[in-house]
Amino acid sequence: MNVRDALEADADALASIADAPTDVMRNLVHDRTVRVAEDGSYDPNEDISSSQYDGSDPEDLLGFISFDAREETVHVTQLDGTGDACQRLLAEPVRFADQESMAVELLVAPEMDGVSAAAEELGFERYGTGPRFDGSPTVRFRLEP
Repeated sequence: MNVRDALEADADALASIADAPTDVMRNLVHDRTVRVAEDGSYDPNEDISSSQYDGSDPEDLLGFISFDAREETVHVTQLDGTGDACQRLLAEPVRFADQESMAVELLVAPEMDGVSAAAEELGFERYGTGPRFDGSPTVRFRLEP
């Protein structure tokens, strides 16, 4: 599994995973730190061809995460994908937060068991209920520095 920065060309694949409009995902790539997990191996020393910037195939992406940092907390704004991808992707903002002595917060819908499991595996603790989105409840997870 390779984790890399998301590109605008990934918007269609991200939209497929998140069940969201492509334009929304394109804006997400511009407005937040977005990383994607993709199937396959990656050699960082390999020459990059322009075709690698033409967009990713939704079948190749295993998941994605978006996050931003404000004040003393890194906020995970979206996380979706396979269980293994979610755990690997969630480690990205955790590493950043650890280096900056910041906490990390994540809101999880009850039906997203893979995301909850990934958070708990990385040491997050349930921190109460979060806000409702479209009438659905969320659980707040937090990892202190």
